[in-house]
Amino acid sequence: MALKTLSTFLSPLSLPHHHLHLSNSHLKFLKFYAKPTLILCKSTVAPVTQSESEGTGAAAPTRGDRFLELQQAKEAAKTVLRETKKKKRKEKFSKVNTTVASCYGCGAPLQTSESDAPGYVDSHTYELKKKHHQLRTVLCGRCRLLSHGHMITAVGGNGGYSGGKQFISADDLREKLSHLCHEKALIVKLVDIVDFNGSFLARVRDLAGANPIILVVTKVDLLPKGTDLNCVGDWVVEATTKKKLNVLSVHLISSKSLAGIAGVTSEIQKEKKGRDVYILGSANVGKSAFINALLKTMGERDPVAAMAHKYKPIQSAVPGTTLGPIQIDAFLSGGKLFDTPGVHLHHRQAAVVHAEDLPALAPQNRLRGQSFPVECENGIADEYKSNGLNGFSIFWGGLVRVDVLKVLPDTRLTFYGPKSLQIHIVPTDKADEFYQEELGVLLTPPTGKERAESWKGLEIERLLQIKFEDAERPASDVAISGLGWITVEPICRSLRKSNITSEEIAEELHLAVHVPKPVEVFIRSPMPVGKAGAEWYQYRELTEKEQEVRPKWYC
Repeated sequence: MALKTLSTFLSPLSLPHHHLHLSNSHLKFLKFYAKPTLILCKSTVAPVTQSESEGTGAAAPTRGDRFLELQQAKEAAKTVLRETKKKKRKEKFSKVNTTVASCYGCGAPLQTSESDAPGYVDSHTYELKKKHHQLRTVLCGRCRLLSHGHMITAVGGNGGYSGGKQFISADDLREKLSHLCHEKALIVKLVDIVDFNGSFLARVRDLAGANPIILVVTKVDLLPKGTDLNCVGDWVVEATTKKKLNVLSVHLISSKSLAGIAGVTSEIQKEKKGRDVYILGSANVGKSAFINALLKTMGERDPVAAMAHKYKPIQSAVPGTTLGPIQIDAFLSGGKLFDTPGVHLHHRQAAVVHAEDLPALAPQNRLRGQSFPVECENGIADEYKSNGLNGFSIFWGGLVRVDVLKVLPDTRLTFYGPKSLQIHIVPTDKADEFYQEELGVLLTPPTGKERAESWKGLEIERLLQIKFEDAERPASDVAISGLGWITVEPICRSLRKSNITSEEIAEELHLAVHVPKPVEVFIRSPMPVGKAGAEWYQYRELTEKEQEVRPKWYC
């Protein structure tokens, strides 16, 4: 059989005849080298069709199924593309650069070339500190002057200056915070209780993104004597809820007396969860003072915070004291604390006054309301007895003028703000002349005739129509951004005439408020301050849903 197969295989080659006479040994040899026939198993090579893999008959996918799979694949591809773009966009915003040595007092990069610019250090000191790896312990020349009470602004457009090469713009400061909305962090947002509306940062989400916020209300030690903080805390939460911010909690604190600081410290440690903590707020809201108080409190138990307190940020009344993010190693458990540049708001009084007048805008002691008409032993002065404040104008320094257009005979206005701004009242028909003559003298700031000559005046007039329902309690507050507020009482109890009837009570009060451009005027619900505030303040009844989402407040 083997020979026959071999002969058949060799016949077409036309070999010589003698090659066909082969012995058995030769056959064995040829059999060994013959190419074997490939035998395939049909079951191993049968192609698997699409219909067999997906099912047949009733199990076969329909056109709708195939379309759905295609759409799902497209959506998955889009998701991957979006994530890739988001990652690239996030990489564009750099985090705080810790490789560049900065002044620990203001955060400005250290430099040795311009002596009148922020961050300046003499070259000898710089090289010596650099040699010993101690640049993080260097305080720049500007901060040294600020610490000794000098008023040196460095932000263009603030403090009455147009700016120069040594100035940094408010937009530049915002840019330094642009990375916040692209990273996971805990935001501690500060608000000044004396300038609650003006310092609130209504567009804080543009800076903080979706990061959680702890709201800290500073300088509560400046509120009038006898103020019930329970009422004020509820008032703050009500105002915050209306702004629709995702606030974890609200804390009323005093960096001066350390009241409430322990509660904030506990809340930060609880919510930090390994993230960096950023202190955010408008200029001169008290961020540096708050950080100092925070480090002092934490330093009692945390040696890392105690060491950080030694090189704390500088404090000053000058807007823009902090010029760059200051990294502070304050947590033993990880994560950094950052003091950030104050966000400069053009609508505050600090944006229009001269640098030398800035301290006059900052109250140093507990506020005491100044009320008009002024009460005396025999009641009120004769000029107010017949028609109350109607037809009079009240000047709050040289920064605010209030014309009383239409109020009740017993209406009272109470001014809450820095004591250094004196209040004067004159008939409205003589107000323009009085302002021209006394600006820079009785009406300050601006201080001095020289600054008064360059003063642009009270260019904005706001006509206010204040409605009220209960004449026995304050109708509203008129808040002046960057200064304080005026409480409007339709009928003052101590001034009320016994013969007034409900028919004589109007439902609106009309005032005209004049301020410098572009200072803003806010109308808000009255803040319950002083002993009287606890008497008239009313707590709102909450639904179960409101109680769940409403942030808790602490003091």
